[in-house]
Amino acid sequence: MLSVSRYGAIFALGIMGLALSACDTKTTPVVSAPAAVEVGVITLSAADVPLQVDLPGRTTAYRKAEVRPQVTGIIQKRLFDEGADIKAGTPLYQIDPATYQAAHNSAKAELARADANLVAAVARESRYKNLSTMKAISQQDYDDAQATLGQAKANVAAAKAAVESALINLKYTNVLAPIDGVISKSSVTEGALVSAGQADVLANIMQLDPIYVDVSQSVEELLQLRREMLKGDVAKTESAKVRLLLDDGSVYEHEGSLQFAEVGVNESTGTVVLRAQFPNPDRLLLPGMFVRTQLDEGVRTNSLLAPQRGVTRDRLGNATALVINKEGIVEQRQLKTGRAVGDQWLVLEGLAVGDQVIVEGLQKVKPGAPAKAVTATASKAGE
Repeated sequence: MLSVSRYGAIFALGIMGLALSACDTKTTPVVSAPAAVEVGVITLSAADVPLQVDLPGRTTAYRKAEVRPQVTGIIQKRLFDEGADIKAGTPLYQIDPATYQAAHNSAKAELARADANLVAAVARESRYKNLSTMKAISQQDYDDAQATLGQAKANVAAAKAAVESALINLKYTNVLAPIDGVISKSSVTEGALVSAGQADVLANIMQLDPIYVDVSQSVEELLQLRREMLKGDVAKTESAKVRLLLDDGSVYEHEGSLQFAEVGVNESTGTVVLRAQFPNPDRLLLPGMFVRTQLDEGVRTNSLLAPQRGVTRDRLGNATALVINKEGIVEQRQLKTGRAVGDQWLVLEGLAVGDQVIVEGLQKVKPGAPAKAVTATASKAGE
């Protein structure tokens, strides 16, 4: 009995010793470093970036002629089909030529009379010249014969001019097309009285192939582009190309070229008019249509483009981007961006060649956190 009690006391003392030892020992928690999150990045590289601008425009006929009468009279016939293609010189209207034919005949008769008087004056001057040499007549008589001859010559010249004028008026009774093109509807019918110099047009003729597109660009944008060209940041293209976007969203199949820029500024809108020329063989474009144009302004050399989905805006509207530095830590960069180029921003400040911009997994990381860069797939990067 004594032995059992002895062993029990020893066991109890051992348990108490272990408890005291455990109370004296302090445990230190182990804090592990956060794991690097895998994110998709795009590595920036410098490139020559073609600069394009979208501008509104309106189509204008390449050439337009207003058909008006040049003599007064009654319309006898309309000689064309409305909306038809016509060539320059095609007869359009026939004005009653009777009075103009009579005037032409009268002018020719006056010319014949003047020619006859000239023949008599020439003969008389010749005779008086011989008589004057022989002193058979006075000098005054010979001078009168010379004056009569001069007057007869002037009368012939005036009569010829009258004949030519009458013939011109007679030809104007047949109204001709001044240019090639498509003719509009007629504003008059047979029997209508028209007059020379009237305000109302008889019809319009428009040449539609090629066709002009007049676009408007703000003065601020134009000045900025020219400053960049002067500094050498933007290279001017040899031939500025223009593309056309139709109302249904499709791209016009023919590419146009920039013709000129207006020398003045519209005071009410602060814009400059640019004119582009487009082929229009199928006549899809009609005068007066509103269109959208994409104009090649130049090439910005050695530029950086950042994906738009990798650029966000803070509360103040400033552009920011998350990049992974050389140590694998996420950094936030303040950016200065220019225009949009497709689905990317033209970066002016804040990023450099070789920077890894995060475009996938932005919600998983924050500045100062470690991250593992994985190249974003081309399909996802272009979404």
